[in-house]
This record gives sequence, structure tokens and C-alpha cells, in this order.
Amino acid sequence: MTTRSLQGWVARQAARAPDATAVVLDRERTSYEALERRARRLAGVLREVGCRPGDRVCLFVPKSPQAIAAMLASLKAGAAYVPIDLGSPAARVARIVATCQPRCIVATEEAAPLLRAVLAMGAAPPSARIGWLCGQGRHDAAFGPEDIELAPEATGDGSAGGDAAHILFTSGSTGQPKGVVITHDNVLAFLRFAAAHFGIGPDDRLSGHSPLCFDLSTFDIYGALTAGAELHLVPPRLNLLAPRLAEFIRDSALTQWFSVPSALAYLTRFDAVAEGDFPSLRRVLWCGDVLPTPILRHLMRCLPHARFTNLYGPTEATIASSYHTVEACPASDCEPIPIGRACDGERLLVLDDDLRSSPPGAVGHLYIAGAGLSPGYYGDPDKTRAAFVEITAADGSPDRIYRTGDLARRDEAGLIWFVGRADTQIKGRGYRIELGEIEAAASAVDAVGECAVVALASEGFEGATICLAYAPRPGVELAPTQLRTDLSRLLPPYMLPSRWAKLPDLPKNAHGKIDRTALRERFSDHAPSTP
Repeated sequence: MTTRSLQGWVARQAARAPDATAVVLDRERTSYEALERRARRLAGVLREVGCRPGDRVCLFVPKSPQAIAAMLASLKAGAAYVPIDLGSPAARVARIVATCQPRCIVATEEAAPLLRAVLAMGAAPPSARIGWLCGQGRHDAAFGPEDIELAPEATGDGSAGGDAAHILFTSGSTGQPKGVVITHDNVLAFLRFAAAHFGIGPDDRLSGHSPLCFDLSTFDIYGALTAGAELHLVPPRLNLLAPRLAEFIRDSALTQWFSVPSALAYLTRFDAVAEGDFPSLRRVLWCGDVLPTPILRHLMRCLPHARFTNLYGPTEATIASSYHTVEACPASDCEPIPIGRACDGERLLVLDDDLRSSPPGAVGHLYIAGAGLSPGYYGDPDKTRAAFVEITAADGSPDRIYRTGDLARRDEAGLIWFVGRADTQIKGRGYRIELGEIEAAASAVDAVGECAVVALASEGFEGATICLAYAPRPGVELAPTQLRTDLSRLLPPYMLPSRWAKLPDLPKNAHGKIDRTALRERFSDHAPSTP
């Protein structure tokens, strides 16, 4: 990959095979030539209304070929795009817009109520230009109170290399969203690794499951489009319809599936995957959370023709920093899966409290260094300095590392094993307890469809109150008393939860991950059963 711009790689594919399908959504198929033409025309409009290199473009556009073209157009105009989650509350979106101070805002009619609410809060700078995308797949844009004629097609290269490609906003501990800056070089570094290890080519059909504001979608989009493959966008309406989601994978003849583990758990929980299903599927990848081993075993038995790979990495390190392909079906439901080895160009460091390397087998803090590391948080140098630490490497040279907040250990063979979040290791009943271990044990109970463990602060002798929320498999009755009995066979008494919540489904955030904050609030506000 010698070209140092994402839009440049997509343009190459458009020149190589203009009639090939680039993006699919429902019955709409967009060719590479059409995608490139729309992106170039919209880039011209953005430049015409004043968008300059280094500016930001906020995209109030739902997951669609329109959105992909708008992303590429922003890059061609030299700007960084900021995808907005249209399901977020207006107050949160207003904070994002106020932080990134966009030169332009591109929106569709579907997003009009949200955008109007955000503008009413005074979040956008007075100089921001607002453009509305037309329907039926067209990408002409009207900016301001009057339409303007389309500018000539953009001919410059736009942003590239170390320039920001996009800014992805993640949750902040203070309630203020953090804007993670991701450069072209960051993304291309991961794509070089993916091209070598997954061999994505023009014959591939990749899933586009994640929301466009989530970093996993970066691999979906550019992993497909830089390789000349087809990107099949998963309509959000299918996320809670397991049989329809399985039907989508079959009908699309996907060769690669990539998602957070909860999507795979949902397919398994509702028995939507049959033995020998998805004959075209060659790769199943997951990232963003721990995939319970019972779910992995079930899928590997049903899909022996596919390879299964665990990817690990925070948004701040661009898509993923480590990988582990599971070569054989785990022998038991309690067998953990490592996060593996560093991707090419990345380094994973397990360090103690003094930033010294932890010996094999010892649990330490997990740090990441390398080509995927973000420049930092947009407009927030203090948060950047706190999370991205400058140290002196073994050879005496300066090194920049990112503190993930995760605990991990390295085994004698060099594999990295995720242990849990540093903030989920609690002191309970006089013992140090890792909540992830309790969660793994609960996941191994056959009747459990999905589960999560959280802890609440307690003034009592136990130190912290362990709370377990779970959803039984469909058609299965599982009372908290029975689950407690099952867990007592797997865990010592001091690790057994003291509060329980049986739910039809666990709450999820916009990225499809289990919303543990919502669960903590539920346990704080309610009095769940205590068997």
C-alpha cells in the first residue's frame, strides 16, 4: 500500500473495475464508478462552500451508500469527517459538534429533527455551512438557504498520510465524549496487516454490521473498498431479529463477518445458525468485548469451514492491535481465548505500576504502541497527555504508549491473555476478585443466553456488592436460585453474586456492546432478587 490516502485507494479500485459492486444495502447496489463519481461531486460542493484542508465535516447521515460517499467526499476535500450517531440524545450530539467545530454539516431528511435540536442548542459555530443530501442515492447537496450549482469535480488529492481521516467520539468517564483522532496512516497500517493475514480481494463480500460512528466500521468500509471487494451494509433493523440476520448472511453469501461478540451471541442464543450454515463464509472475526467460549464452541461446530479470529484493540489504537486465530474448537466451555499477538507494526506491553515489564505469567497493565496509535483526543491536550504516556524505551529512545485500562498477562510462548478491566478488579469479602472470571463461569451455564457482572460500592464488610444480570436462552426457564446453584459448582463462595436480575435481554449501547453503566444504574435503582 504505497498510496497514503484512503480515498486514493478507493479511486484506484474505481479505475480498475468501475462496474464492480462497491456497496450493497437492501436492493440498492452501488458500483465503484458511481461511488467515486458521487464522492467527487460532493467534494466539489464542500470546497465550493469553503471547506479547506484540516477542517471537520459532521455527517448526520444514516448507514447507507450515501454515507460512504460523504465520507470519501470529506477526505477528497481535505477534511476529516465526524460520523454522528443518529440515535444519540441531542444533548450528547451537541457536545460533539461543539467540540469539533465543523466547517460543514452534511445531513439527510431523516436526521433533520436531531440536527435542528442540536442547532437550537447553539452547538455549531456561526460560520458552519449546512448541506442536505438528496434522496434516491443522489449526492448533490444544497447548502444554506439557497441551492448552489455543483462545483467541478475535485481534482486534488485531499487529506492523506498523517492527516486526520476521521474523528470518532467515545464515552468519557466525566460524561463528556472524547474525540479520538484517526489518521490515514493509522488505518492503512491495519489494512496492510489485514491484507496479509486475511487475504481480502475483489471476490470477497464483507459485512458492514457496526454503526458508522464505531471504529469497527472502519475495517468494514476500507477493508472492503481498498481491496475492490463488496461491502454489504447490515440494516440496523436486523440487529434484534436473529433469524433475519442469519438470512442476511446467507442471501448476501458473505465471505467475512466482523462484529462485536453480542451479535454472534444473539445468533447463537436464538439457534439461528444451523450445522453447515453459511457455506460461503470463510472468516468470522470479532472485537470489542469478550466472546464467551460456549458461543465460540457452538459456532465452530456449526461452521467448520470458517476460520475464527479474535481481534483486540481500543479505538485509540485504530480497529485492532492484536489477533488470535482459534485453530481448534476449545475443549471446554471454561477454556479462555487469548487476545494473541500484536498485529504487524504494533506492540503490546504488559507493565507493572512503575512501567516496568512484567514477567511471564504476572498480571500487569496493558499498554499499546506502534503504527495504529492515535495522535490523541481532538481539542483536549490534557486527556491526551494522561492517556498517551511518554516513556524511555530499552534502547534509550523515547517511546509513546497508550494506557488501555485493561489488565493482561503474557505467557511463556508470548501470547497475551486479557484478564479484565483494571477498574473491574474489586476487593470483596477480603479477596481480590476479577469480575470477568465470574462472567465467564456464568456464560458456561447451558441455560444462560447472555450475562454481565457489575459491582456496586458497599459500605458493608464485603467491600463491594457483586451483581449478575442474565437473559436465559429462548424457551428455557432459569430462576436466579437455580443459576446460583449452578455457579456454586464453578466458583468459590466468596465470588458468588449477591444480587441478581433476570432480564429478557441485556441492555446494549449504540455499538452493540453490553451497557454496563445501564446495568449498574438498574441495580442501584431496583432491588433485584437475592437468592
